[in-house]
Amino acid sequence: MKEHLGFLKTSSAVVKIAAWIFLFFGVIGSIYIFLGRISGANKLEGAVNLAVAVFAFFFLYIIAKIADLLVKIIQEIHELKKVG
Repeated sequence: MKEHLGFLKTSSAVVKIAAWIFLFFGVIGSIYIFLGRISGANKLEGAVNLAVAVFAFFFLYIIAKIADLLVKIIQEIHELKKVG
């Protein structure tokens, strides 16, 4: 199990970065829609865009946190094997 720690740590960092990017572009896109800078889009589409971006952010961030938790669990198991 210990050989997977590097992959889990790296993938957790990548997914967290992706989550923040989704949130950033979703908020910026929604602001543009709300300000009327995108022709043909109404405020409802801006609200839906913002809701989807926030949902994607939380979904990806939770996945990254689960990977962090797995890393901690694997480290604890490894430490317990050393002691016991």
